[in-house]
Amino acid sequence: MRFLRLAELGDWLVKLYTIAPHGRPARAEVAEAALSAAGEALPAPAVAPGRYGVGFVIAHDAPRLSYALACWWAERNEVHQQVLSAPADQPERLAPHPSQAAGCVWELGITDFERRAWITHVLANPGGPDLDAYLAQEYNDDV
Repeated sequence: MRFLRLAELGDWLVKLYTIAPHGRPARAEVAEAALSAAGEALPAPAVAPGRYGVGFVIAHDAPRLSYALACWWAERNEVHQQVLSAPADQPERLAPHPSQAAGCVWELGITDFERRAWITHVLANPGGPDLDAYLAQEYNDDV
C-alpha cells in the first residue's frame, strides 16, 4: 500500500493511494484509470455546504479485477465512497462495482488511516480544521 501523490480532479484535491500484491508496484494505467473514474464519481461542486473538496482515491491493482475507491469527506464526520471495478486487463473500463462492497481489508486499512488523520487534523484540532495538515499526512505499508 503506497501513497502515490496528491491529485487535482477539477476542484477536488485527493490523496492517491495504490495497492498491489506481492511487493510489486501498482501499474500506472490502473492508477490513472482510478483517477479518471474518481473524477467522474465525485460530486460537484467540490466545495459546498457540508463538503470540503478533499478526499482520497484508492487504486487497487488486484489479480482478477482493477478497483477504484473514490472517497470524500462530507457533513464534518462522514466519509462517502463510490467503488468501481473493471477486469484486471482493462482498467480503463472502471464502472460502478456490481455489489455493495465497502472494500477489502487492505483498502479498509487505508480508509482507517484516513479516518484517524481526519480526526486529528479536522475534528479534534484545537485551532479548527487544518485541511493542509490532513492532506500532508500519508500512509505507506507492507503487509
